[in-house]
Amino acid sequence: MEREKKDKDFVHQPEYPGGPKAMSQFIYSQLRYPPEAQAAGIEGRVIVECDINEAGEVVATRVLKGLGYGCDEEAIRVVRLLRFRVKRTRGLRLLFHKKIHIEFKQPRFEPVALPSVAVQYQLVPVTTSSEAPPQSSAVYEYTISWMPR
Repeated sequence: MEREKKDKDFVHQPEYPGGPKAMSQFIYSQLRYPPEAQAAGIEGRVIVECDINEAGEVVATRVLKGLGYGCDEEAIRVVRLLRFRVKRTRGLRLLFHKKIHIEFKQPRFEPVALPSVAVQYQLVPVTTSSEAPPQSSAVYEYTISWMPR
């Protein structure tokens, strides 16, 4: 008869469901670049420390390294949306601390190659009823291309 193995960790750290990649995807899907930072061209990393209670909720946040221009407030807003999974720790109610790094990068717009458009038209002279219609009309062909700025 085998004994049940005891868990070797006394305290279990909170985990985001799906792991760190899922947490990053969630953060960057919710993150909105502040207009003040975008106008000023601000880029960088905000480091937020958060306190997580025994239910997996973020109860307090602090900015350890900030950028200003609304980036700190946006990082705190997104971190407060996170919900973690916490294993029971032998009946103890613990408060966990976690540091989260959030990168703010200006969106890069790649120039898109637009297709050329060919326009073809005919010039037909206007005739009065007494004149004979012209035998041939000239055909002009133009190609118009749009270039991104």
